[in-house]
Amino acid sequence: MSKPSPFRYFKTSPEIIRLAVMLYVRFPLSLRNVEDLPHERGIDVSHETVRYWWHRFGPMFAAEIRKRRIDGMRSSRWRWHLGEMFVKINGERHYLWRAVDHEGEVLESFVTKTRDRKAALKFLKKAMRKHGGPESIVTDRLRYYGAALKELGADTRQETGRWVNNRAENSHLPFRRRERAMLRFRGIRSLQKFASVHASVSNHFNQERSLSSRPVFNANRAAALTEWRGLCAEQGTANLP
Repeated sequence: MSKPSPFRYFKTSPEIIRLAVMLYVRFPLSLRNVEDLPHERGIDVSHETVRYWWHRFGPMFAAEIRKRRIDGMRSSRWRWHLGEMFVKINGERHYLWRAVDHEGEVLESFVTKTRDRKAALKFLKKAMRKHGGPESIVTDRLRYYGAALKELGADTRQETGRWVNNRAENSHLPFRRRERAMLRFRGIRSLQKFASVHASVSNHFNQERSLSSRPVFNANRAAALTEWRGLCAEQGTANLP
């Protein structure tokens, strides 16, 4: 017996909900920008409705994407690139730790108030628990990475050097653009929530355009959009946040 649809209490069609969530998370648009785009096509949706849809369905869509991709991402255990970025919340500096594989897939995002050995260790344990241990780990020269990897017994896998961690640094750029459009964040929980959802959606639509011919890229892009339209079509309320 199929589980009840999570969209069953909503008058708006699931297609419009998925479109609004995709526009808000994937592109650097504000809530009011997303409100204007459907309005041009005769769909009247308030920006507060878009906010509600994103909070309710965004984590569910991201969880479905991760579930479909983790089992098929065995190559993500070859090499990880670790990096952290500064994010201000109400004027206070926080740290967003990110693990990226060699193909640019964001594996894990983790927000902390401090940047020390304890935070690095917690982040690494969380990433390895989900994705397993990689063969090599590329980091910058932050000493906390070495201390955390030594405690995990993986210090021999660490690689450091000039420019070798550009993969992690470049992965921050889409999130930075999105952060500016949102006028930053208001709390740690909202930052952690959005970072996780944004990473999954970015991975889903990342087709490496520069490495594919135009027909192959168009085919992959169409397949990604088709899969997005089918997300959670038969999922139950157990996956709701």
